[in-house]
Amino acid sequence: MNNFSKIKDLVLSLEGDFEKFYDKGNSAAGTRVRKGMQDLKNMAQDIRKEVQDMKNSQDADKK
Repeated sequence: MNNFSKIKDLVLSLEGDFEKFYDKGNSAAGTRVRKGMQDLKNMAQDIRKEVQDMKNSQDADKK
């Protein structure tokens, strides 16, 4: 569950930059949003891999 907390924290930390970019047109905030979304994508991919590995090891243990 630690990974889930990291994702939540990342999304919440980007909230101010989302507002600055979409509401005020601040392009620097847009750059920070894009970087944060890339980090989120990478974290999600890591979690997907971890879940798949755990699932595969559980399936192997059952055999």
